[in-house]
Amino acid sequence: LVTLPQYIKASDHDDGEVDTKGRNVNLTDLYVFREQDQNPTAGPNNLIFVMNTNPRSLARQQYFFSNTARYEFKVTRVTDRNATPTGIPNLILRFEFDAPNAFNQQPFKLTAIAGNGNVLGVARGKTTHLNPNPAAPPIINNLALGGSQLTVFAGLREDPFFFDVEQFFRVRAGALGIGPAVGFRPANTALDFAKGYNVNAIVVRVPLNFLRGSTSATTFDVWQTISVRDPRSGQFRQFERLAQPGINEGLIVTNDFLNAFNSIPPSQDLSPSTALIRREAKNTLLALGNSSTRADALLSAFLPDVMRIDTTIPSGYASAVNTQGRPIAGRKLLDDVIDTTLTVLTNGAVTTDNVSYAGTPGNPAQSHKPLVNQFPYLARQN
Repeated sequence: LVTLPQYIKASDHDDGEVDTKGRNVNLTDLYVFREQDQNPTAGPNNLIFVMNTNPRSLARQQYFFSNTARYEFKVTRVTDRNATPTGIPNLILRFEFDAPNAFNQQPFKLTAIAGNGNVLGVARGKTTHLNPNPAAPPIINNLALGGSQLTVFAGLREDPFFFDVEQFFRVRAGALGIGPAVGFRPANTALDFAKGYNVNAIVVRVPLNFLRGSTSATTFDVWQTISVRDPRSGQFRQFERLAQPGINEGLIVTNDFLNAFNSIPPSQDLSPSTALIRREAKNTLLALGNSSTRADALLSAFLPDVMRIDTTIPSGYASAVNTQGRPIAGRKLLDDVIDTTLTVLTNGAVTTDNVSYAGTPGNPAQSHKPLVNQFPYLARQN
């Protein structure tokens, strides 16, 4: 089994803080979509990548990215939408942040790295600080990199995630026999875990030609990671990763297994060293009412854990799948990924957590601000 240094703990969306791991190195969600599918007035030649971190950031408070971590998008070019993901990147977009300055801004460095390790380009920008005027325009960085122009926003935005997280873990515990059997709360009492909170967001507009390189690829596998410097060796070590929503943190119950899973690349997801982790994920699927055959098929559809996007079709989570049942159309900001995931993982027995982005009328524990209609698209911070 892959092990993790004892001084590091990791999770997805949020597993609380410890002295060695603040929330600013916790991943929450990954979004990948064709810009034209979010904004019909946008051109057809760009993808939008969104990395959200630092869950449970309170309203009207400034939060910063870590200046001792690397925040990375990793991309594989895929020649066949039905192919099993390799989990080996052809391109890395690496963000490294400086300490905040007197204006509460963080200068950052964006480095584009090819799969062979060659640096394709380096550019610098700065974050958007918390402005007393909530209507103040964000800082948009237009960065020349590797012969292309990438557009970057980094700073606080409202957390777009919507999910009754607390009730999900009660439901899962009941299914596994380690708690009372319960269902999801009705819409008028369901609690949206992310309501009212902000996240530290990195949003990138990436030209398709930049992603293709010298190839003609139209399909890409994307995942995101956070690595921190090991104080003993001085080397950076990955301890967070995320791609498809609700998979690793939903299916892996044991915290040590989740930590181990988050410390490895997707290329190791199907290796012998992760057999115990896959077994636990299968046991969760069995507890959720799946047959052994269906559980194996689901694991084949979701592992290796990457987010695949075929850029020749409209974006939308699980709006299209390949022959293995893997979603292949990325994820947009308003996609109800939890309802989709619940339906798939329970074979239709559970179809909703009764939470939506807009919220249920009369339930003050739900609802988010409207998305902005142009880059960076996420709603303004609370």
